[in-house]
Amino acid sequence: QLQPVESGGGLVQPGGSLRLSCAASGFPLRVYAIGWFRRAPGKEREGVSDISSSGTIINYADSVKGRFTISRDNAKNTVYLQMNSLKPEDTAVYYCAADLRTFPRLQSSDYKYWGQGTQVTVSS
Repeated sequence: QLQPVESGGGLVQPGGSLRLSCAASGFPLRVYAIGWFRRAPGKEREGVSDISSSGTIINYADSVKGRFTISRDNAKNTVYLQMNSLKPEDTAVYYCAADLRTFPRLQSSDYKYWGQGTQVTVSS
């Protein structure tokens, strides 16, 4: 079964940047829509960004538009989330999810396969 694996989380100061990666051994991520979701302490999980398998459909949450960029490198079988101008409110566990649906719509209920998450902490 597909098991996405996230990496790249850590501690960063406000205004800093991080790049998260989502990979999966033995499965071609290029055929999957990939989504990034996050859960902050005491809050419900929310969608951050997702991208279709073709890369032609991309969605962002309003809270991250202009700061985060999702991309995929099929040669490396990896999807990235570049996070710039990070704010303390971006602190959360970030999850990568995958699904075979054609049209992603940044809804967690649409995604079948989930990673274990990576912690992102934005603090001075």
